[in-house]
Amino acid sequence: MAKTKYAFNTKTLAYEEIRRSSAQKTFRAFLFLITTLAFSIILIILSFMFFESPKERILKREVSQYELQNQLMNSRLDQMQVVLDELADKDDDIYRIIFEAEPIPNEIRMAGYGGVDRYAKLEGYNNEELLEVTARKLDNIASQIYVQSKSFDEVYELAKNKEDMLASIPAIQPVKNTDLKRISSYYGYRIDPIYKVKKFHAGLDFSAPKGTPVFSTGNGVVIKTKKSKRGYGNTIEVDHGYGYTTFYAHNSEILAKKGEKVMRGQVIAKVGNTGKSTAPHLHYEVRKNKRVINPIYYFFNDLTPNEFELLLDLSKRPSQSLD
Repeated sequence: MAKTKYAFNTKTLAYEEIRRSSAQKTFRAFLFLITTLAFSIILIILSFMFFESPKERILKREVSQYELQNQLMNSRLDQMQVVLDELADKDDDIYRIIFEAEPIPNEIRMAGYGGVDRYAKLEGYNNEELLEVTARKLDNIASQIYVQSKSFDEVYELAKNKEDMLASIPAIQPVKNTDLKRISSYYGYRIDPIYKVKKFHAGLDFSAPKGTPVFSTGNGVVIKTKKSKRGYGNTIEVDHGYGYTTFYAHNSEILAKKGEKVMRGQVIAKVGNTGKSTAPHLHYEVRKNKRVINPIYYFFNDLTPNEFELLLDLSKRPSQSLD
């Protein structure tokens, strides 16, 4: 029950009961409600600003869990990247070298997925950059795994063909040579016998009597023969596979035919003095992927370590080629 309120009347000098109209009562009630509502809103706002609701606490715990899981995932991705890098190093520096295969270019190993809008679906999310970094890591690792898998498939095939490869790689001298000094001119810049200027000599010159047998230095197929009175004279070229070819020049006779399969040690020609030659000899070249390389590194089946050291020493001395 509401208390009765009184007010002092200065005219009558007496306390009189305050009587309010219905409108006044309604207005005061409305003002009370508005004030209460405003005060409640202020309390709610302050509570949200300085105090967490149970739902917020749950959501924050979930976000913390997601952030931790993302950090753990990125850490595992970094570990996987280290393992992949080690596999790539072993692949290029050990496996592919053993099997005479070219290393995989870094731009191929590190090639990612194409498409400018690949990560557009992540836009608009909270922690958008974090999500994109993780997605890019995953894509890069997946791409590298694919490249590495293909490389191991290739190495596996090379390993299965290792015996054939070892029989095919040029590994003996093309003429019987018990005296290493019979090699009259080596790979590199030598004095031209006719023009008397330094020119690059792409092979080795083996001095030998006319008619001396010339051997194929590895298994292969004869891909070219030529008879000529100029340049290298009568020549024969053998494809050994695995990127290797050998070239034999100034022959007096060519005994193998184009398209014929030859074996290491098989006589394919005879030493001569044809073309631009100043004395009977065999000009011999080894090529890998169409580039000439020093043939002395491919005599390992014929030489002892001491003989190989002597051969390297002789190759460094200035000399004149025979063609």
